[in-house]
Amino acid sequence: MKKITINPVTRANSPFVVEVTVSGGKVVEARCSVQFFRGFELILKDRDPRDASYLTERVCGICSAAHGTAAAFALEDAAGVRPPHNGNVLRNLILGADLLQNHIRHFYLLSLPDFMRGPDLHPFVPGYKKDFRLNGRDNEAMLQNYYEALEIARLAHELVALFGAKAPFPHSILAGGSTVAPAVDVVLNFRSKLQKINDFIANRMIADAHTLADVYADYYTIGGRKADMLIFGLFPRDQNDQGRYFPFGVVLDGQVCQMDSQAIKEDLSHAWYEDNGENSGVSKVMRNQEVLNDQTAPDRDKQGAYSWVKAPRYNGRAVEGGPLARLWVSGDYRRGVSTIDRIMARVLETQKVGQLMEGWLKELRPGEPVYKTFKIPQKAVGVGLTGAMRGPLGHWLRIEKGRIANYQIITPTAWNMSPRDAEGQLGPMEQALLDTPVADENEPIEISRVVRAFDPCSACATHVIAPGKSLREFMISL
Repeated sequence: MKKITINPVTRANSPFVVEVTVSGGKVVEARCSVQFFRGFELILKDRDPRDASYLTERVCGICSAAHGTAAAFALEDAAGVRPPHNGNVLRNLILGADLLQNHIRHFYLLSLPDFMRGPDLHPFVPGYKKDFRLNGRDNEAMLQNYYEALEIARLAHELVALFGAKAPFPHSILAGGSTVAPAVDVVLNFRSKLQKINDFIANRMIADAHTLADVYADYYTIGGRKADMLIFGLFPRDQNDQGRYFPFGVVLDGQVCQMDSQAIKEDLSHAWYEDNGENSGVSKVMRNQEVLNDQTAPDRDKQGAYSWVKAPRYNGRAVEGGPLARLWVSGDYRRGVSTIDRIMARVLETQKVGQLMEGWLKELRPGEPVYKTFKIPQKAVGVGLTGAMRGPLGHWLRIEKGRIANYQIITPTAWNMSPRDAEGQLGPMEQALLDTPVADENEPIEISRVVRAFDPCSACATHVIAPGKSLREFMISL
């Protein structure tokens, strides 16, 4: 038996660690952990509730628009306000553009290098050297698309900035609507850039994904698990939120069911958080409503814990989120649950969202309001549920004396990368890693492919690369 630790995993940050034990050429034990305490719940305490949209966007530099949207939904729920027509459409366009840049970057920059040969230069080295199966022509075509994807992803971020004021961390997403008026010249600029992005998706990205799926067809059977998935609705159809383009839903044993938010619970048994005075080793399980009153109390020395991520469960089940869950519920893709299925679903969702955005542009009404004023309630609670790039995202807000008394966030990463629960049930990514074949324990590329198909992310970080030189360590006192 050999224990393998992979860190960093995402090519974007390092707090996420995967540890597996390999025996007989297969993974027999898996453990996913996050070694980074986020603490935004503590930062938000006693602040003006309107700050939440701006501050929670800093949870992640890749999906910041999703956090801004969830925070806006939560405050609107608490205040009993809805945005005007233009405000709803503009927020959909900003979040849609942010989703495009995420999916394009993930497929080409984060996922494809595990399957495609690159030049002997950074960021392709150091890297794996085995099991690259693409023929020379296909490999060269994908490599050229990899380079072009940098420009296309940048264009998607420009879309975020056109209506969001800047990217990442768009400032125009807030409770009550949006702040940037849809001037005609801005709409035309947005449409022109969106068409270039959609052309790339239709003519390059879709074809590359199908080629990858054909060449690595065995990955339809690697990284699999039960079809247990969860999505929160994404993109409200109108300002009254009467239905969403990607509806709420849960998949249990492959069957699509209506989602019940009261079935959401969190298990703290293996997370570094206090159990509110309960006996050591006994799990604290919170129902959805109790999340509103939960406290974020770190306990780094907790026995048996191994991650800063809690373990959300739906009716006691470990469910995964992301594009595959969304397309499964909508009926757009139900081939299976595996590494390639997750990659294909993400690419197909990119195309679907890009096409939806072309329609939303036509719905904008220049000259009409984009924001509706409202008063902050002195005492109220609110819940904001939306889909983020990687899965279901929820913000829970409690207001007292007009300030934030408590704020809780359950991220897609918590659903997908959760640790074990009190019943010993593994998190979705841990389950998917079991039985993964590993041909060479010194080149465990199979593990990386399985993990990256989830689009893992635990936080955004800045990294410094100095080829050939050692890096300095910086200790920051708080």
